[in-house]
Amino acid sequence: MNVADRLQSLGIELPTPVAPVANYVPFVISGSIISISGQIPMGPNGLEFQGKVGAEVSIDDALKAARLCALNLIAQMSAATNGNLERVSRVIKLGGFVNCTDGFGDQPKIINAASDLMVDVFGEKGRHSRSAVGTNALPLNVPVEIDALVEITV
Repeated sequence: MNVADRLQSLGIELPTPVAPVANYVPFVISGSIISISGQIPMGPNGLEFQGKVGAEVSIDDALKAARLCALNLIAQMSAATNGNLERVSRVIKLGGFVNCTDGFGDQPKIINAASDLMVDVFGEKGRHSRSAVGTNALPLNVPVEIDALVEITV
């Protein structure tokens, strides 16, 4: 099954890629690698989630935020490949950051929502290495931010 078919079977319509909020670009292509800047839980109506996991944000909402970050990563992949996600040959790495309270230890569980989506959409090509880090703050007070390294066919 190709990526477009997987997206359709999952009921996913990719969002419009989010424009940068500061002095950086959404992605850089170097050879066959795309480095995608950190994506936040931006939805069609703006930020969908704000706050700290373990305080204002529940684990369930943090999982939804991580999945939304992953959707935004895939949207950036689509932009970088001129809409041809079949060019994605491997999701190499996800870097996950969770804005959380002191003592919160479920960062891997939160970032799994993004990892699961990559595998659901790209199959074996979506399996990746990963980091899942807790932090005391993220830009715009979002609960999750995720960046990615992706290999494409040139």
